[in-house]
Formats: sequence, structure tokens, C-alpha cells
Amino acid sequence: MAWGGLFLSMGHPTQEQQKSCLAAAGGFNYDTALHGATRPKSVSTLTSGEAVGETSDKVLTERGFFVNRSRVLIGSGSDAFVHAKSALLSWRHLALRWANVEPDTPVKVGTRFCICYKELIPWVMLPLQIAYVTDGESDRSKMFAFGSGTLQGHLLAGEERFSVQVDEEERVWYEVVSFSKPAHVLATLCYPYVQLRQKHFARQSGRALLRHVATCSTKQEQ
Repeated sequence: MAWGGLFLSMGHPTQEQQKSCLAAAGGFNYDTALHGATRPKSVSTLTSGEAVGETSDKVLTERGFFVNRSRVLIGSGSDAFVHAKSALLSWRHLALRWANVEPDTPVKVGTRFCICYKELIPWVMLPLQIAYVTDGESDRSKMFAFGSGTLQGHLLAGEERFSVQVDEEERVWYEVVSFSKPAHVLATLCYPYVQLRQKHFARQSGRALLRHVATCSTKQEQ
């Protein structure tokens, strides 16, 4: 059901409910100039730890966005990278009890999908669309990343990137980068809490991916 511009469900949303949500959602609800703003220009951009190639945090903050970054070491070597990339492609980084995406959702530009998120009693369907996918390598490193933008009907307006990368020391990193601001009166009224939940979401996603990579590595050794 829709309430106040939001898409709600008392139980976990079915695929049909999610399809209805996406059919009713409009296009991106944030500035056209910022579509793909989290996209790194090169592999070295990610491994350097700098925001080169992305719209700077300062610019986004000045435009009223909250910028959130979370980075965690999840392993080392090519096998860990392969496991991590596979996890992103099957949405295991969002396989949380209170937030998830249909695991067969294709990770390709233009795909529209819902993050199903539970807050207290109702589930909320948050519509998004994949804005870009980056898959490449350089002499010293390689990475896989994709970014999704919020659609009309989402609580927030902005973009989020999930990426895994191997640095020059063969360490594998998982990073979540997002910028957002309220797009609904409910988010505006509760925005400090929303910001805390965004940080919690990024941390929990990192832990989910870390567990997945560790489990895959253990099975491979057996």
C-alpha cells in the first residue's frame, strides 16, 4: 500500500508488491548533474583513498547532502576479491534481516529495484535504479563497483556506491559511499535518526560481506 508517498507493507514485500512500487515510482529524484557523482574515474581512485574522480564531499555538503563513507578490510588476494565481487552481484552485502534486495536482481545499468527495509512494524519499499557499473583493473589493482540513485517515492534523495577493490598490497577492501538528503517529510522530521541508521546500515553491510568472504574461503580450504 502507498501512504503519504511511501510504499509500505505489513509483512515482507512480495515480488508483486515490489513490481507495483517500481511501476508507480518516477525517475531519479535528485539533481541530474549529480547522477553518477559517486563513480570513481579509475581503479587508482579507489585504492588511493582519495575522492579524486568523484564529486567532492565539500561540494555535496554545500548542496545540502549528508555524505557517508564506510570502508572495511575483508581479506587479501585474488580469491577474496572474486568472492566479494560475486557477493555484490548476488546482493549478499544486503542480505540483512531488516534490509534486503531480491538476490536475482541483475546488476546492470538501468535496473530498477527495491531495498526492502523494516523499521518497527511496517516494511518500507525504497525504489532505486542502478546508475553505473564499473569493472576494471590497472597494473597494481582491480575493482568492481556500482552506484544506485534514488527514485521518486524514496524517503531520501541521493546516490550510493558499493565497491570492492584490491590495492597494491593485495588487500581487499569493501567500501560504501553515499550522499543523501530528505525527500519526504518523515525523513526531514527524523533526519538525525535517519543519518544514524545510514551509518548502521553501512557497517552491517560490511560485516555481512566479511562473513560471506570468510565462509567462502573456509569452504575452499576444506
